Amino acid sequence: MASYLITGASRGIGLELTKQLLELPVSQVGKVFAVTRSGPSAPLRGLIDRNPDRATHIIASVDDTESVQRAARDVKAKLGGQGLDVLVNNAGQQAISPGGTKTAPPEQLAHLFDVNVIGPQRVTAAFLPLLEAGNQKKVINVTSSMGSIAWVDRYKCAPSPAYKISKAALHMLNAQYALDHAEAGFTFLCVSPGWLKTDLGGEYADFDVGVGVTELKRIILESTKAQNGKFLNILVPGEEKSRGQYDGGEIPW
Repeated sequence: MASYLITGASRGIGLELTKQLLELPVSQVGKVFAVTRSGPSAPLRGLIDRNPDRATHIIASVDDTESVQRAARDVKAKLGGQGLDVLVNNAGQQAISPGGTKTAPPEQLAHLFDVNVIGPQRVTAAFLPLLEAGNQKKVINVTSSMGSIAWVDRYKCAPSPAYKISKAALHMLNAQYALDHAEAGFTFLCVSPGWLKTDLGGEYADFDVGVGVTELKRIILESTKAQNGKFLNILVPGEEKSRGQYDGGEIPW
């Protein structure tokens, strides 16, 4: 009966992952802590109401250290002496700059760093003691292949330099945690769930959110310590050679 904590669970990827995890048997997923910045969205509230013994809503803003630490204390109390098995750092934000770096204000980059890089750092640091006490010791950082420096030309038309830069930084944060905690049996992964039709991804994205999250869930469930520190792509049959190269392999840094 593994326990999960998912940030950014009010909508999109986080909401869908919460839903899919709760569809698994209780022997596989015992508890899901769904974290949002404020009260739960109507869909999330519905999930919690239908799974009162397994789903718990937690309020925390990843750009607020005090609220994250308060959430960690709350989760610790609700776990009743048990550890946390899996942390999914999913909360994140996007920003558009039509002129690229020529017009992107410094404040935009600073804000996205605070949410997309320092946010996962805040959450991981706050929940690390609970993860150390857990059985699986997995931390999944939901990212984007747009943060791959090797693929920078592939996404040159996407006018979001601050987002790309922040995701590249998240990959190094993941790598550093992987190095520091390998001997303790941790698995730190960056996973790109693909370009999905969410509020962030837009209506012209490659797949419905369920497609990417089904693969994200598979990777979470099947990942092992041997993959610690990796940057992984989802697998979508027939799309292995598309722009997103959804081949289930490692994405180059």
